[in-house]
Amino acid sequence: MPRLEWPLHIVRRVVIGVIVVAVLAVAVPLTVDWIQERRARCGDGVVKMGDDHECVGVTDGSFIFADHLKSVENKIKEENDLLEEHGEKYVSVAYMTSFTLTDDDSNSEESVRHELEGAYLAQYRHNRGDRSSSPKIKLLIANMGSVAAHWEHTVDELIDRKTSHDKLVAVTGLGPSDESNLTALKRLSRNGLALVASTMTTTRIEDPEGRFVRVSPTNVDEAYAASAYLKKQKVRTAVVVQDDARKNYYAKTLGDAFTDVFQDAKGHELVADRMTYDSSVRKTWQNELQYMSGQLCDQKPEAVFFAGRGKHLTRFLDAIANRPCQDREFMVITGDDTTNLTADDLAHAAETGVRVLYTGLAHPDMWQKDRDSVSRLSARHFQPGGSLAKWFPDDQHQDGQAIMAHDAVLTAAQGIRMAALGDVTGESVARMFHQMNSGQRVPGASGFLSFQDNGNPRDKVIPILHLNAKGRSELVEVSQPRGEPPAKQ
Repeated sequence: MPRLEWPLHIVRRVVIGVIVVAVLAVAVPLTVDWIQERRARCGDGVVKMGDDHECVGVTDGSFIFADHLKSVENKIKEENDLLEEHGEKYVSVAYMTSFTLTDDDSNSEESVRHELEGAYLAQYRHNRGDRSSSPKIKLLIANMGSVAAHWEHTVDELIDRKTSHDKLVAVTGLGPSDESNLTALKRLSRNGLALVASTMTTTRIEDPEGRFVRVSPTNVDEAYAASAYLKKQKVRTAVVVQDDARKNYYAKTLGDAFTDVFQDAKGHELVADRMTYDSSVRKTWQNELQYMSGQLCDQKPEAVFFAGRGKHLTRFLDAIANRPCQDREFMVITGDDTTNLTADDLAHAAETGVRVLYTGLAHPDMWQKDRDSVSRLSARHFQPGGSLAKWFPDDQHQDGQAIMAHDAVLTAAQGIRMAALGDVTGESVARMFHQMNSGQRVPGASGFLSFQDNGNPRDKVIPILHLNAKGRSELVEVSQPRGEPPAKQ
C-alpha cells in the first residue's frame, strides 16, 4: 500500500492548529475563572458571598461596606495611611461585627455606625491624641455579613492578617451574643489573637485559651441591677416576658437571671408563669406578643421584665398600648439591647404611654452621676462639643454603642502598650488583660476596667435608663453589678 505523504506546509498548519486548540482548552476556563473572580471581588480583602452577594471580609477603610459608613471609614483610612506615610511602627486591631444589615439582624445601621465611630476615636487617641503611645494602631474593619452568615470567611481573612504586612494582634467588637459570633470568637482565640467584646452580655462565654475579655456587664449583672432598682421603687410583683428562640442566648440568660434574683423571702414575687414568644417563627411571634396584653391586664403585675431584643420591644409596647385595661398604668423594664433601636424606633416606643426603663451598657452622662466610677477624660469625648460631636455632627451618641466600642479598642490599645517591652503578639497582648489592675485599669468612658480570670469586667457600673416622651434615654442612676450603689474608687 503506497505511503501517504503530507506537504510540509500542511503538517505545520495541523500542528499549529492542535497547539492552539490545546492552549484554548486550558486558557478559556482560566479566563472564565479570572473574570468570575474579578466579578466576585469587591475590593482588597473583600469578596461577594451568598445569594445576596454581600461584600464581606476585611478592609483598612479603602472599601466602603455601606453608604452610611462612608464618613467614619474615610477617617479610619486617613489615619491608617498616615502610619504608612510616616513610617510609624504599628500593629493592627480589627473591629468585627455585621456591617451589612437586613431585617434579620438585631443591630441597626445607626448602632453599628456608632460602634465604628467609637472604635475610630480610640484609635485616634492612642495614635496621636491624649493617650498617644507606641506601637501605633492600624484599625481594620471586618464584616461578617448579615446575621454573621459569612463569619468563617472573615475569620480566615483575619487569621491571615497575623503574619501579613498588617501584623494583626487583636480583634474587638465581635457582634451580638449569638451562636455564629461565639463560634467565631473561639476560632480566633485558638489562632492566638487577643479578643475584646464590646456588647456581648450572654452570661457564659467559653474561651479555653483565656484570650477573651469583654467591656460589657453580663446579663446576670443587668438582671441584678434591674431587680434592685424595682425593689428600691417598692415594686413587689412582676412578670417575665421572654423570647424563646433557641439561638437567642441573650434573652434566655437575661430572663433566667431576673427570675432567680427578683423572687425573695421579703414578698417580691412573679405573679404568673413566664410568658414566651418565639422570634424565630416569623409568621407568629408578633401575634404572640399581641395576645399578652389581655393576660397582663388579668395578672396586674406592677412591672414587666422584657427579656428580648430591642426590635421586638416596640411591638410589645404597641400591644400594651392597645390593652383592654386602659385605666391601668404599666412599667416595662428591659435589658441593654434597647440601645440597638434607631432614633425613630425609640420615638415610636415612647409614644405608647408606658413607662419604659432599661439597663444600658453606657451613657454619656454617667460621669456626672458618679465621677469616681467613670473616667472623666474619656467621657468628655462623648459630651456636646467633644470629639465625636465635632467629627460626626449629624449623629447622636446617647445609645452608648460608641462608648462600648471605644472602650473595647482602648482596652486592646492598653494591652498593646503594656506588651511593648517585648514582642507584641496576640498572645502577649492577651496576657496583659489580666494585669490591668489598680493603676493599670483601663480608663473607659463606661467605667474603669479590670478583668476577672473568666474575662468578665470586675465591678462594672451599669446605668439605669429611662426612655422619655421624646424617645431619648435619660440617666436615672448608676448601679453596681449586684444592684448596690457604686463603690468608691
